[in-house]
Amino acid sequence: MNKVLLWNESEYNYAAACGFIPNMRLYFHEDEKVRPCILIAPGGGYSVVSPSEGEIVAKKFYEMGYQTAVVTYTTNLLQMIPLKLQPMQDLMRAIRYIRKHAEELHVDKDKIMLCGFSAGAHACGSVAVHWQEFENTETGEYASISAKPNAVILSYPVITSGDCAHRGSFTALLGADASEEELEYMSLEKQVTEYMPPCFLWQTATDELVPVQNSFLFAQALQEKKIPYAFHVFSKGKHGLSLADEAWANEEFGEPYTLEQTFALGQAVNDGTFPVPEEVKQALNEMAKMFTGQTKREKEQSNEEVKQWPELADEWIRVLFKMKQTGI
Repeated sequence: MNKVLLWNESEYNYAAACGFIPNMRLYFHEDEKVRPCILIAPGGGYSVVSPSEGEIVAKKFYEMGYQTAVVTYTTNLLQMIPLKLQPMQDLMRAIRYIRKHAEELHVDKDKIMLCGFSAGAHACGSVAVHWQEFENTETGEYASISAKPNAVILSYPVITSGDCAHRGSFTALLGADASEEELEYMSLEKQVTEYMPPCFLWQTATDELVPVQNSFLFAQALQEKKIPYAFHVFSKGKHGLSLADEAWANEEFGEPYTLEQTFALGQAVNDGTFPVPEEVKQALNEMAKMFTGQTKREKEQSNEEVKQWPELADEWIRVLFKMKQTGI
């Protein structure tokens, strides 16, 4: 599992990073077979990058034959410094890195996909609808490398900034005083164009945190623009189901490296190098207990209906790219 930094220190300047630099962990096969690649963006309301949708998902698709990577993008835990375009830019840099190094990494540069969850799905969707605007913004080694994803998988995605919005995600991303123009730009159902790549979309009808209308709005926009897509609505299930299997239910998420920025911020707050009010410091320490397993949580149950989604996505990818039906 190799760690790749996405930015040089001189390129990255998010003020609440506290030494963190966005990165990705690679789960690549050791043979020299050229394979499709799936970059995974866990959710977390743009406040954290959740471990429950990180390594566990990467290993699932790795076992199916894909090259995979988990992207730990920039988040705004304290809701103090809006992220603006930074998470989207982190993901575009991840795509460019994989595409630039495709030959040595044994990746098919025309089969690089994003797979996002919740707010991570919003970041992936943002890349999918806006990538063309950023094709000529890089300089140096990435100047001629496209950030276009060849397909996207959006799992219980945050989509709209309208009536069915997950407000917390948009506050972390754009700030509490975001302009109408900013909210419109990040309301993804309004931004789909003919340049949007094919999309696999899934959610549960009973999602209590991000209303399922988010997915319906996006599917309608895809339909209107004639973008190839698959859309699955499962009958029951809470938000944040990840793989929805026994491993997820038992909290066997793998390494919690996606919390790197969260822990760096916590350390900076506690040692006084990132000053915050005392009540914020206390809230952050309570949150740390949850992330480190010191807070007991209700036992989850696997969801037999929902846990089939990775196989459905795999089948969709094979049809989309005209791949053979078994093996990669």
